[in-house]
Amino acid sequence: MIDFLVIGAGIAGLSAAARLSAHGSVCVLEAEDALGYHSSGRSAALFEPSYGVGSTLTLSQASADFFHNSESGYLTPRGLLLVGGHDQRATFEQECRDLSMTPLSFEQALDMVPILNPDTVGYTAFHTAAWDIDTDLLLQDFAKQVRANGGQVMPRRKVDRVTRTKTGWQVHAADMFEARILLNASGAWADEVATLAGVSPIGITPYRRSMARLPAPGGQDLRHWPMLFGVGESWYAKPDAGALIVSPSEMDPTTPHDAFADDMVLAEGLARYEQRVTEPVTRLLSNWAGLRSFVPDKNLVLGPDPADPSFVWVAAQGGYGFQTAPAASQLVADLVCGLGSDLDDDTINALSPERLRT
Repeated sequence: MIDFLVIGAGIAGLSAAARLSAHGSVCVLEAEDALGYHSSGRSAALFEPSYGVGSTLTLSQASADFFHNSESGYLTPRGLLLVGGHDQRATFEQECRDLSMTPLSFEQALDMVPILNPDTVGYTAFHTAAWDIDTDLLLQDFAKQVRANGGQVMPRRKVDRVTRTKTGWQVHAADMFEARILLNASGAWADEVATLAGVSPIGITPYRRSMARLPAPGGQDLRHWPMLFGVGESWYAKPDAGALIVSPSEMDPTTPHDAFADDMVLAEGLARYEQRVTEPVTRLLSNWAGLRSFVPDKNLVLGPDPADPSFVWVAAQGGYGFQTAPAASQLVADLVCGLGSDLDDDTINALSPERLRT
């Protein structure tokens, strides 16, 4: 019998499995052919520890030491530039405060991003506290840690049956697996997995977010450009391997599925981006979409279910999975193994599944 059986090999599942592999036998089941196929493989890949609700900020800040001091070099400096129109002063000023950003003159912003449009850009602000995350390296390193501790990471294992037994769980996913503790890290499918297990769902809603990959605008060298963030989170753009990815930043509720971009939503988002720059969008290199899964209060859901502590939630990552993974996975391992956590009680309670059962 396995000690810890994890359903889902995205960043949530692999990071939790890596932490737990030091405390017992671990197996990770993934329905797809590849690790991080769904949301984890379609992330904006940014570590921005000032972004999110209170508990997310705490997790991100608690993850900073892991990211900044790891010898693996997961982070690359990027910076974040907030861009607002002339009619967006109030929202711009609030977001400057929320994100701890410093207002810039237009000329200073233009030095960073030479395609900004002086006719439509009224306000800009910047901070350096944003870094690109090497998400593939992080996923692979967590998987390596699982394997180094004797665990398994198994793709093409779609779970179709989960049964509670006297000693734990029996899970059918091509083969039969038995485990003491079951961890539900199945992203947009987390409520479906819970239902299979006879555990009450927690109200997960997946939201689509579309992305387009553009050639470098005007043939510019984008390597040192910051990420651009439209006021009101109306769009964002980020350099990526010589190209530019642009998102409408939509949050359209949907169902769990292999997501794809909505053409109209993508066009509207690209138009909002185009309003702030001088280089028009003339073609796309590719487009895609991912699902960001939330519960209503927007906090992550981490820890044992109060009705059955052998069923553990690692869910509702909401697009913050990578930047919170080091601390979130440590909290899960601490809770599962009955260890003390470095996080404060208010944060732990805000993340606990128990809050959703009252």
